[in-house]
Amino acid sequence: MADVYDVISVGDVVTDAFIRLFDDRAEVIEKDSKQLLAMEFGTKIPFDHVEIVEAVGNSANAAVSLAKLGLRSGFVTNVGGDAHGRDMITALHHNGVNTSLVRINHDKKSNYHYVLWFKDERTILIKHEEYDYQWPHLRQSETPQWIYLSSVSQHGIDFHDQISDYLDVNPDVKLAFQPGTFQIEAGVDRLRRIYQRSEVLVLNREEAVTVGGGNHDDVHDLLNKLHDLGPKLVVVTDGPNGAYASDGNKRLQMPLYPDPAPPKDRTGAGDAFASTFVAAIIKGKSMEEALKWAPINSMSVVQRVGAQAGLVTDYQMDSYLKNAPEWYYPKEF
Repeated sequence: MADVYDVISVGDVVTDAFIRLFDDRAEVIEKDSKQLLAMEFGTKIPFDHVEIVEAVGNSANAAVSLAKLGLRSGFVTNVGGDAHGRDMITALHHNGVNTSLVRINHDKKSNYHYVLWFKDERTILIKHEEYDYQWPHLRQSETPQWIYLSSVSQHGIDFHDQISDYLDVNPDVKLAFQPGTFQIEAGVDRLRRIYQRSEVLVLNREEAVTVGGGNHDDVHDLLNKLHDLGPKLVVVTDGPNGAYASDGNKRLQMPLYPDPAPPKDRTGAGDAFASTFVAAIIKGKSMEEALKWAPINSMSVVQRVGAQAGLVTDYQMDSYLKNAPEWYYPKEF
């Protein structure tokens, strides 16, 4: 029997309700070096409309991205025994993700978040349900080539030990790690086995400082400190400056793919970049080729509402690469 999965994504899944705010009903103010979303207090505030986006979150977005790029994609996650959970499973299946490893917690609710969508940015109101995280029993035929691990709530920290144990028993399975908020807050010492085992580690520049302790203004120091944790390939995204990648020897800087129009919603751009880079590596592409793939999906995602509507297929990826500007390639630095 052929293997069932090329890659299994692992992490939380959520339904997002995007509440589109009118531009004249809110504003962004500065306080204590932070930007705050401000609205009139104690009154009724009209909003434009609501868009419901099912089965999203860092790992869910990755699972769909990997499937659209032609990989056999599975997903280890938890949902509640409610209509939202059933709808999320249906949405994942519709997007080509194998849902046989989704665990239904019949006595729990599914994760449901509210996104305050103001102009092209979003503020997300989150609440993570307390699931009993358990690594599934996989048959030999279900052993994946890769595991893609991303955001898990604070209730699932011990779950990472189960993942590490599985990887110890299956040394040929490669790990890609895109840490989420609570995983970063847990600290490197608590998740040291995960960092050490990672084939690919993807972080944005601010996260790289927090995780590795490197100098924010020195990309080489950031990459060095992250490599010290164990990952073979390290990628640091840097907003409008593009991204940097290192295999321990060669270091590359990659610009953004040009936007065809102003972004509609930046939700999921980082997930699209990270998962597409990993997809290219899984498909046998070089670090240079993977860096050319990743910004294309980020560019496409921000042209649509939500983290998945704009994800490209492998056929569309080829088209974008063929039509890329002459300057669109990674450079050593």
